[in-house]
Amino acid sequence: MTPPTLTLCRTCRDADPALPGQVAAALEAAGVQARLQQVDCMSGCKRPQTLAVRQSGKTAYLFGEITAADLPDILTFLRIYAESPDGSIADARPLGRLRFKAIARIPAGMG
Repeated sequence: MTPPTLTLCRTCRDADPALPGQVAAALEAAGVQARLQQVDCMSGCKRPQTLAVRQSGKTAYLFGEITAADLPDILTFLRIYAESPDGSIADARPLGRLRFKAIARIPAGMG
């Protein structure tokens, strides 16, 4: 199965230009296989900086107000996400503060 794609918004107001590099470094250090890309807008403007996580056949997630402080929780999310056959996460408590930053969850097959 192809690894998940992480997409960061690069045009959010107050976007941290260092965040993509920090995410890439955290993924590499943790040995997490994922594709990282940036886009100009994901319409999460009320909760910038946004991060989308998608993988073919799995639920997709959109998070807002992402900072470098969220990297440990993002790595935890990616581990749980990888273990879930359909990407659904029944118990979000292990995600720490990231669980409060969820903007949307798009079930597989919906988009």
